Amino acid sequence: MEFEDRYLQVQRPKYDCLLFDLDDTLYPLCSGLATSCRNNIEDYMVEKLGLEKSKIAQLGNLLYKNYGTTMAGLRAIGYDFDYDEYHSFVHGRLPYDNLKPDPVLRHLLLSLPYRRIIFTNADRVHAAESLRRLGLEDCFEGIICFEILNPTHKSAPSDDEDDIEFVRLDHNSADHNNYPTTTTGTSAIFDIIGHFAQPNPVSALPKTPIVCKPSESAIERALKIAKVNPQRTLFFDDSVRNIQAGKRVGLYTVLVGTSQRIKGADYALESIHNIREALPELWNVENKSEVGYSGKVAVEITSVTA
Repeated sequence: MEFEDRYLQVQRPKYDCLLFDLDDTLYPLCSGLATSCRNNIEDYMVEKLGLEKSKIAQLGNLLYKNYGTTMAGLRAIGYDFDYDEYHSFVHGRLPYDNLKPDPVLRHLLLSLPYRRIIFTNADRVHAAESLRRLGLEDCFEGIICFEILNPTHKSAPSDDEDDIEFVRLDHNSADHNNYPTTTTGTSAIFDIIGHFAQPNPVSALPKTPIVCKPSESAIERALKIAKVNPQRTLFFDDSVRNIQAGKRVGLYTVLVGTSQRIKGADYALESIHNIREALPELWNVENKSEVGYSGKVAVEITSVTA
């Protein structure tokens, strides 16, 4: 019996779950969505927040560098705006036609005998639309997205586990016209450009109420929501910062978009399509089968207690 237990322990697969970023990970950077998204963010800052166009590039760079996303940075320094309105403006005009069905990736994903979950900083509408365009809508168990980590009815992240939900895909969700809009307002604005212009800044940067990668707390919260053990989870992302944060949390990591491994990455893939060549051991487990999660793209929300 002791020998059998040891044998079963040896035979157990290394991973229970594969956690995938979405943008520039499941489709290439050359699709143009990232550039369009950045331009839309800059337009929002000018048109909706009234920022000077000449300061947008420098401000956006500082916010992204220090807060993970421009959106998180804008909230940190004092801009108050509706999250749904922001996402509608930034993602609603993206060139989704550039995303084409990817049957090769679909086959690869469906042949992997593990739980597969999307973990993105983007909103659920963008995630659902992107997966639908790629033909990958039934390749994932669910999505951990902006709304899951940031309940939109609250001004700060909640620690109440009863608020945690897990997004599952639904066809009718990918409609950008369903976003509510509100008038943008501002309170006292922290001068982050002036802050870093000082030789030795003395004040601390304000914190953001938004939870997002590459924050370690965001990754830990996502793992708790999905009920996965970081030491048995493989994390795919195109961002070096996200990968390094994931490694600090205890995840196995795969940097996508380059073949050059960096500190914090266990593997590096030029393209997500190279996954089988780089990690053949993912398929070297028994009881392999193709498992889809639904027949259509959904946004059916199911509670998950952690």
